[in-house]
Amino acid sequence: MKTLFIGAGSMAHALLSGAINAKVLEKEEVYITNRTNHQRLQEVIEHFGVNGVSGCLPSNEEFDVVILAMKPKDFHEAGPAIRRFLSSGTLIISVLAGISIKHIRETLAFNGAISRAMPNTSAALRKSATAVTYNEFLSERQKEWTLTFFGSVGLSVEVPEEQMDLITAVSGSGPAYIYYVAELLEKAAVDFGLQKELARALITQTIAGASKMLEDSGQEAGTLRKNVTSPGGTTEAGISTLDEYGVSEAFLKCVDSARNRSQEMGKELIVNRVE
Repeated sequence: MKTLFIGAGSMAHALLSGAINAKVLEKEEVYITNRTNHQRLQEVIEHFGVNGVSGCLPSNEEFDVVILAMKPKDFHEAGPAIRRFLSSGTLIISVLAGISIKHIRETLAFNGAISRAMPNTSAALRKSATAVTYNEFLSERQKEWTLTFFGSVGLSVEVPEEQMDLITAVSGSGPAYIYYVAELLEKAAVDFGLQKELARALITQTIAGASKMLEDSGQEAGTLRKNVTSPGGTTEAGISTLDEYGVSEAFLKCVDSARNRSQEMGKELIVNRVE
């Protein structure tokens, strides 16, 4: 599949890494462009051995797949250039947070196949959790390819579009929440006397082990937590303190804030386009 990535940031890098390693994309058929950061573009081109264009999109080219991976705020400016590379058979895949299929269709004046997906940067390790939705114009072959593409970089699931803002808040932003927890655990460990390298190694393996237990045990997270929380023990003392400081409520508000921001981003882009 002749594929054009528009944007060379961390998400494009992660998707390229996973999909090329999984042989879903052939590097000879991949093109990539970036609007301003040409050094970053060149680094991606050299790292993956793909085709790149600096400054503008390649002229007189049509693509089987166009992947929108720029910053959401740059979408409208790129619109006229993107339209030149769309044919009736092109599949557009967007990984832009907050931008609906309807908005993409209207901005690009494109009445064809559009898929919207929300992966996360763990795609680079083929460990992404990706939700995928699409409009009615995708053929069965295009649907299968889209799910295979994202499946090559981790878990790929089909969802209705109305759930995408929530999924953006949960799994799209989710790795950052885990890194935040790891960061705070490491800081606490170091503050109380552990060496930084030792603290990091212990915390990293602890998170990896807990993730594996969630994946393999088939048990609910709450059940696993209770299994290691002995009455009157150290874990109970720690969790009681988390409850005392309202961590549960903080996580609810965290997800709600991220979901709301995803919705706001889409509305802001519509307003900016009108203005």
